[in-house]
Amino acid sequence: MPNAPTLDIPRIRAITIDLDDTLWPVWPAIARAEAALAGWLAAHAPATAALFGDAQKLRAIRVQMNELRPDLRHDLSALRRESIRMALAQAGDAPQLAEPAFDFFFAERQRVDLFEDALETLEFLSARYPVVAVSNGNADVRRIGIDRFFKDSLSATRLGIAKPDARIFHAAARVAGVDSTQVLHVGDDALLDAQGALDAGMQAAWLNTAQAAWPHQGERPHATVGSLRELCRLLG
Repeated sequence: MPNAPTLDIPRIRAITIDLDDTLWPVWPAIARAEAALAGWLAAHAPATAALFGDAQKLRAIRVQMNELRPDLRHDLSALRRESIRMALAQAGDAPQLAEPAFDFFFAERQRVDLFEDALETLEFLSARYPVVAVSNGNADVRRIGIDRFFKDSLSATRLGIAKPDARIFHAAARVAGVDSTQVLHVGDDALLDAQGALDAGMQAAWLNTAQAAWPHQGERPHATVGSLRELCRLLG
C-alpha cells in the first residue's frame, strides 16, 4: 500500500470539517432525541405511542422511509418528518402533528455533548483559517451554539449533494474563498470524509480514534490523528 503523503501546511488556506462523530458522538444525541420523541407522542398522539411505543419501532419506520422516499435521501430532516407523519397516519392520529413532533425531536437532536477537545480545536482553527462545516447530517451549528467558529455550514440537505461527492467539497472551498487544493478537510469517516476529500483534490486529515487500518486502495490521507488535539499540534 502506498505511503501516506504528508501535510503541506504552508499550502493550507482553509479548513473544512465534519460535524457528527468528529466534534461530538452522534448516536447518543439521536438516541436521546428519539426517546424524547416517544415521550412527546405519548402526551400528544397516544394511539401512535401505543403502536410505535418505543424508540426502536420509531427508528424502524424511519429506516423504512429511506426505501419509500429515495428522493429525500439527502434530507435527513424531511425523512424523519415524513416517517413521523406515516406513523401518525397508520395509528389514526392527526398527520399534521408531524410538524410539531419533528420540531420537538429536532430541538433535542441539537443537544450534543462535544468531545472534550472540540471547542479548543475550533478556537485554534478559526483563529488561523476560515472554517466551513461539511456534513451529511442535520446538525445546526447555530442551535448547538458553535456558529461563531464557522464561515458557513454546508449540509447535504442544503445542497442536495452528500459526501463523498466532490461537489460538496468544492462548494465548501468556494465558500471559503480558496481553491480546493488549498483546503484541509478533517473528518472521522474514512470514505465520506478522507477519501472524499482526496478525490476532491484536498488535503485530508482522518480522525481515527479507533486506530483502524486505512480501508482503501491508492492514496492515503495526508494525516491520520487519534484526536482533534493531535491535529492542532500538527498544524502548530
